Amino acid sequence: MGDLTIGDAAPDFDLESDGGGRVSLSSLKGKPVVVYFYPKDNTPGCTKEAIAFSENMEAFKNLGITIIGISPDSAKKHDNFIAKHNLAVRLGADTDTQTAESFGVWVEKSMYGKKYMGVERATFLIDAEGKIAQIWRKVKVPGHAEAVLEAAGTL
Repeated sequence: MGDLTIGDAAPDFDLESDGGGRVSLSSLKGKPVVVYFYPKDNTPGCTKEAIAFSENMEAFKNLGITIIGISPDSAKKHDNFIAKHNLAVRLGADTDTQTAESFGVWVEKSMYGKKYMGVERATFLIDAEGKIAQIWRKVKVPGHAEAVLEAAGTL
């Protein structure tokens, strides 16, 4: 995987989510969805990104768009993350990384010369038919939520 392109059908997923629920792409069919992948709850970049999406939640809701953040953290960690930062986004627990793999964002990373597998920060804008409308890879957090909102406004 990893070669998802604009126009492709987004891979479905069904994950445990915050608040003891589940979140799946198929249950949202007929509505546009923003799916963003991030490495880890409560790390600086991931926290800023979740807060930025939360701050723009009203504008996304006005466009009828659901936002789902996905990381390998557990649903319990997601609950803590949401409570700590008063987040408005739904968070999916991709604990087995199958969803990240199906979207091609479970990649080899390198830190201090050590190689390891991890999530590449990436965002997918999925249209109401379940097709990928836009992809952002290797996301830099500042201004990202606003760029996604702008693209979402064109759906």
